[in-house]
Amino acid sequence: MGSVVSAGSGSAVAAEPRVTATPAVVNDYTTKDHRQRLQNIAYCNRRIRNCMRKHLITGYLPGQCCYCLGEYPCRKVWDPDDWDEKELDRLRDHGIRLIQVHEEWNDSQRLFGSHKLDSVNPAGFRRFVDMVHRRGMKLIVYVSSGYFEQNDPDFRPEWTEQKDRPLVEIYFRYPHCSPASPGWRAYFLKHVVRILDDYGVDGVYNDLGYRQPPGLLAPATGDLVPAFEETAANDGALADLLALIYGEVHRRGGIVKVHRGGASCPHTDLKVYDYLWVGEGGRNGDRLREAVKNYCPYVVPCLDMSRAKVENEDELYLQAIPYMQFPLLLAGRPFTGQRAMVPGIKYPPEEKCFWTRHCRAIWRHYQANPDGPHSYGWWDSVPGRPEAHPTHARWLKQYLPMVEEGTWAWREIGDSDLFRGPLPADVVASGFANRGLYLVLANYGRTAQEIETAEAFVPAAGSATTPQKRWKLSGRSLRILRQPVG
Repeated sequence: MGSVVSAGSGSAVAAEPRVTATPAVVNDYTTKDHRQRLQNIAYCNRRIRNCMRKHLITGYLPGQCCYCLGEYPCRKVWDPDDWDEKELDRLRDHGIRLIQVHEEWNDSQRLFGSHKLDSVNPAGFRRFVDMVHRRGMKLIVYVSSGYFEQNDPDFRPEWTEQKDRPLVEIYFRYPHCSPASPGWRAYFLKHVVRILDDYGVDGVYNDLGYRQPPGLLAPATGDLVPAFEETAANDGALADLLALIYGEVHRRGGIVKVHRGGASCPHTDLKVYDYLWVGEGGRNGDRLREAVKNYCPYVVPCLDMSRAKVENEDELYLQAIPYMQFPLLLAGRPFTGQRAMVPGIKYPPEEKCFWTRHCRAIWRHYQANPDGPHSYGWWDSVPGRPEAHPTHARWLKQYLPMVEEGTWAWREIGDSDLFRGPLPADVVASGFANRGLYLVLANYGRTAQEIETAEAFVPAAGSATTPQKRWKLSGRSLRILRQPVG
């Protein structure tokens, strides 16, 4: 790119060239490694006759974190410093490889001279990008291919359907800009490309802000062009726009994460994302699991702990790991809730806006308990969960070897010779074969069960090394087993 033009400005800003490092060789297996991998795959292929979904794992980064940079709106703009250096060190050592920043990275309300598709603190954000990259991690940033601030001077009403009702919550008023609008596409895609090239980030997290149009968009309103069939099973214009975004990001070697809402996904056969974030608004882990367990890889669940209740932190991993999913970690700066308390911002009454109410509850707790336990994001509980980070690290340590590059996964195994008898109705098993061979056993019932495997395994965690075939599963529990070494 030669130059880019910022929103609301006629001045050109020179874009620095993005430097892409030569990737390290991931698959440096020896002859012995390849033989073991092929033997393990053959073992599973012979013994597993059917499963819900089979998948070859490639390019998968399961250790993902939504990093809170600070508050927005705010009295003082966040500015990364030594505290963030230490936090990123901790997250790297934790096993995190993909950092995601949410909307506090931008200036959606134009409070500090920027805008919704640029950083509220460009110099500070460039410093943060460098911090992440120096630790070998990747960074993706929030954008929305649908939501835009109604009061922004760049907003054009013709970008939306005539009867569109904006999303009005906490500090924002976001119309749903239509993927069928040429004007919106031109504006949005220009800025996505600028973000990628100017900041050198590794991709985008796209909060779709999509409202499915009625029928075929006819008669067209504003500047909308009804070029595609729109049905409950096919998001025509949306899929086309997402494919264009995906192409721009992947042309630069980047990553696309998409969030449509709740447990839903874009309705298309096109390849439009690398990761799908699900769980916002979800109150029940079992219902979320059932809704997304057969989605195409890779799914990143984040059960909405601002609303949901779990019996213990392990339940989040029980719901995810058997289906080749791993929960998103909320980390970074404490989420103080100040964004709901900034003078000069017009907020809806607490009784009419969940997010205003939730953020103010976090603010009150933070004022009374400055040393924690802290919340770390919109979707965190109040007070925070002290066991969230150590539990995430404990399960991630077991999960990473199980899903290394080139692993074949059999999710929700049906008929097989892996066990001495049929699995109980509430027990799910999944297999993972590479240089190591892993079995995941999950008991979703409340009655304890005993499972006997055809071959002896050892626990993937802990110090036990004596192979065994009988495994006790307490109610609502998860076990990861691995093939004995040697």
